Amino acid sequence: MMLSVLEAARGAGWEALVGMPGDGPLFRRIEQIGFETTRLRCGPFSVGTKSISDAIRFAVQLPRLVAQIRTLARRFGPDLLYINGPRLLPAAAVARLPIPALFHAHNYLPPGMSRRIAGYSIRELNAAVIGCCRFVAEPWTAFVPAERVTVIFNGVSGPGIATNRPNSASPRIGCIGRISPEKGQIEFLRAAALIHQGLPHSRFAIYGAPMFSPSAKEYANRVRAAVRNLPVEFPGWVDPGTAFSDLDLLLVPSAGNEGTTRVVLEAFAAGVPVVAFPGGGIPEVIEDGTGFLAANAEAMAERAIALLRGDRAVLNAVSRAARESWRRQFTLQRFQEKILRAIENAANGAPISARSNPAEASANSAAPPITTP
Repeated sequence: MMLSVLEAARGAGWEALVGMPGDGPLFRRIEQIGFETTRLRCGPFSVGTKSISDAIRFAVQLPRLVAQIRTLARRFGPDLLYINGPRLLPAAAVARLPIPALFHAHNYLPPGMSRRIAGYSIRELNAAVIGCCRFVAEPWTAFVPAERVTVIFNGVSGPGIATNRPNSASPRIGCIGRISPEKGQIEFLRAAALIHQGLPHSRFAIYGAPMFSPSAKEYANRVRAAVRNLPVEFPGWVDPGTAFSDLDLLLVPSAGNEGTTRVVLEAFAAGVPVVAFPGGGIPEVIEDGTGFLAANAEAMAERAIALLRGDRAVLNAVSRAARESWRRQFTLQRFQEKILRAIENAANGAPISARSNPAEASANSAAPPITTP
């Protein structure tokens, strides 16, 4: 999503200095599209629950990170500080830059010390907040006024045309994403075993790879061990279009702290039906007719068997409805337009949820303000 924001900013003629806690492929890609990049002295930290050593490392690095942010701001002279991850919020708050700040929340931060530190930092910054869904955004209303928090759903590009897949005697069912517990590949295999009993000719694919930590590799080993005699492939990371062109159905067994995962929107764009767990922000994007929610692996398998064994016209109708939902709400262009407007509003001190067209205030518009009782 960072690349999508920067590409939109480039199209608007904006300048940006991008600081990142690393210098991997994303760092180099941002340089290639023409933005100045710098490596921030932050991390590395464990994914998920932080250890005592993480806390010590964070405390040791904080003064240097504050000084670096101040130096970069003096040199670049920004109109807005756009913060794309919670671990940088404390340093930004301590730096006390005399410019507006905007925090873009992509993931749910569970209750605890990390959320409190991030929340107090947002309050100190008087930052506006964008959440990728209500589930992700609402916790921050405990720290800043609700009118300073808004939701902008992610947007994805899609194929030029979606075609109905032929009735296949060997349906192919996939799971796409980073191989980690929160993405639920073990649950996918539980569902796959039940589907294979009902549809012996079905085939399965787990796209993705472990990332970020040794624990992710341990989980990936558990996933491979759980395959047993199932016909499961591990293609690794591939272009989403390539993956979806081979799939009849996508299963999304994500854990309950998931936001509105991009893979659901990419499936919508490709016209591939989705069966997902109803955790986190996923129910916010799957409406009646565009996909299906299943409470557990057993219910997911039952739904998949019914769909793949039933009238193909039902799958095709879901495919069309999902693609129409993407076209109305989740295109990359729509996301970029709303993000640019929110950034501009934040930089000018205007309400973060301000709209240029009142007709956009529909229930599923991608920038509703957050309200609380």
